[in-house]
Amino acid sequence: MPVLTTTAEPILERRSGSTPGGTKRRWVERLRDNWSRTDSAVALAFLGLAVFVLNHQWRNLGNGYLSKSGQDQTMWEWFFAVAAHSLSNFESPLGTDLQNFPLGVNLMANTAMFGVSIPLAPVTLMFGPTVTYVLALTAGLFGTALAWYWVFSRHLVESRTAAAIGGLFCGFAPSMISHANAHPNFVCLFVLPLLVLQMIRLTHSGKWIRDGIVLGLMVTLQIGLGEEPLLIFAIAFGIFAVVYYFQRRDEFMPAVRNARKAFGLAVAIAVAITAIPLWWQFFGPQSYHLLSHDKTGNDSLSLFQFPSQSIGGILWPHGQDVAINPTEENAYFGWPLLAFVGFASIWLWRNRIARSASITMAGVLILSMGPEITVGWVGTGIPMPWHLIGKLPLFESLLETRFAMAALPLIGILLALGTERALRRRASSVPWLVGLAVALLPLTPTPLPVVERPATPEFFTDGTWQNYAGHGSIVTVPLPKAQDAAALRWQSESDFGFAVPGGYFLGPGTDDKTGIYGPVERPTARLLSQVQKTGRVPIIDDKTRAAAIADLRFWHAEILVLPEEKNQEALKATVTQILGDPGRQVDDVWLWDVRYRADVQPDPRT
Repeated sequence: MPVLTTTAEPILERRSGSTPGGTKRRWVERLRDNWSRTDSAVALAFLGLAVFVLNHQWRNLGNGYLSKSGQDQTMWEWFFAVAAHSLSNFESPLGTDLQNFPLGVNLMANTAMFGVSIPLAPVTLMFGPTVTYVLALTAGLFGTALAWYWVFSRHLVESRTAAAIGGLFCGFAPSMISHANAHPNFVCLFVLPLLVLQMIRLTHSGKWIRDGIVLGLMVTLQIGLGEEPLLIFAIAFGIFAVVYYFQRRDEFMPAVRNARKAFGLAVAIAVAITAIPLWWQFFGPQSYHLLSHDKTGNDSLSLFQFPSQSIGGILWPHGQDVAINPTEENAYFGWPLLAFVGFASIWLWRNRIARSASITMAGVLILSMGPEITVGWVGTGIPMPWHLIGKLPLFESLLETRFAMAALPLIGILLALGTERALRRRASSVPWLVGLAVALLPLTPTPLPVVERPATPEFFTDGTWQNYAGHGSIVTVPLPKAQDAAALRWQSESDFGFAVPGGYFLGPGTDDKTGIYGPVERPTARLLSQVQKTGRVPIIDDKTRAAAIADLRFWHAEILVLPEEKNQEALKATVTQILGDPGRQVDDVWLWDVRYRADVQPDPRT
C-alpha cells in the first residue's frame, strides 16, 4: 500500500534521514529537524487536555475514585499492584493465587496489561497503584492523540492544523473519554497508529529485515498493552486494505511481494517473544477458551446521541441510556458530527484514501451494531453481519460494540483531509471550519467525576491482620466479587500478606471452556451475597452448615472478617449460626477465628 499522502512525492521516502551527501545523521539531529515548535504546541495542548479530563483524580490520589468505573478501577489497581509485588519478589507475573484462593487467577488471560504494569512497577512500588492507573489513562489519551497527529502530519497532510484536528479527535473521541473511566487497555492505543504506518511501510520499503524487526517488536508491545484492541484494529485495517486495493488491483500483488518477507519475520519475532505468555493464557492454569457475552452491540440511537461526559451531553442529556454501561459509550458521535462526516465523505470521494476510509468506517460501524439492529433496545428483526461471524473463533469473545472505536482514525482521516483541502481553498475554508466547530464542540469532554472511596478497615491498615494470617486465606464477609471488590484493595494495601477467596477477574466456568467474571460461586459465597443484598437471615440447617464448613475447608480459611457493611447485622447473625460462634470485635471488624477448628482446617493428609 502506498504511503498515506496526498502529495505527489511520498513524504516517508523524502524524509529518509540522510544528508544529500549520503552521510547518516545522528538520530538526535533527525529528531530536531522533524520536530517543530508547532509540534511542541500541539503536544502540550494534548497533554493539557488529558490532564484536564482526569484532573479530579489527580487532585485526590489518596481517596479519589472514578465514580463511573464501577469496580474496574479496583480491579486494575490490583493488577498493577500484584505485578509489582510479583516482580519485587522474583515471582512470575503470569499467574497468582492471591485472589480466588486456592485455585488462583491466570493473569495473562485477564487484562493485566503487562506492557504498563511491568515497566511501571517501580512507580507502583513507590507511589501506589492509583498513581500508575491514572498515569496510564493520562498517557493513553495524550499518547494516542499525539501518535495519530504524528502519522497524519508526516504521511497524510502537510497542514499541521489539519493533522492536529485529526489527532485531537482520535485521542479524545467520546469512546476514549468513556473508557478513560475504567479501561486503560482501550485508552493506551498509541502503538496502533505506528503499527499501521509500519505495515504500510512494508509494502514499498526494501529494508525488510529492519522493517520486520520493528513490526514484530511493535506487535509484541501492543499484545502487552491489549490484545482485543489489536484484533479489532487488525480487522479494520484488513477491511481498509481490501477496499483500497480493490480500486487499484494491479498494485496488490507488488505490495504483497514487497511485504511478505518482512511480515513473516515480524510474525516470527512476535511469536518467539510472546510464545510462553500466550501458551499460559490459553492453556495454563485457570485458562478458558472463550468469553460469552449477552447482546453487546451498539444501539442505533447511540450513533446519534451525545456522550454523557461532554458539553453536548450536559446540554442535551436525553436518551443516553442505550450504552451497555458508562464505560462503553463506544459510539455517541452526536448527530452533527455524523452529518458532517457524511458530507466530508461525499466532498472527498474522489480521494482514494478518503473513499477507502469512508467505506471502512461504514463497515466497522455496521459490525459494532451486533447481530440485529435495535432502536432504543427494541429489536427490529433486521439481521446484521455479526449474526453470521459472531460465533467464529476470536470473534466470539469480542464485544462487538467496541468495533465503533475502529472508526475513530477513519473519521480522523476525513477531518484532516477535509481541513487541509478547505484551508487551501479559501472560498470553502469558512463554511468548513464553521461546520467543524458545530460537529466537534458538543463533543468537548468534561472532567471525569470522582467520589471518595470508602476507607480501608483499621484491622488491615494498622497491621492487626498479621496476628492471624498464615498459609491459608482470610475470608471477607461477603467475599469479594465483580459487584464489590473492595477487599482486593485491603489486600493490596496490606502488601499482599494474605490470600483471599473470591475476587474480580476472568476465569473458567464450570465446563472450563467458557470464561466468566469471578470464580465459580460456591454455596457459602452465594449465601452471604444474598444476605448482604436482602438483609434477611436464612434458615441454617445441617445441610447448609455442612456445605459452609466444606467451603471453609476448601478455602483453607483462617479467619472470617466482617467489616462495616450493608446489612452487617444480618451477615453477623448468619455467620454466627453457621459456626455456632458469636465471634468477637477486633478493631473495626467482627472476626471469627477458625484456625484451630478441626472441622474447618483441611486434613493435612489431603
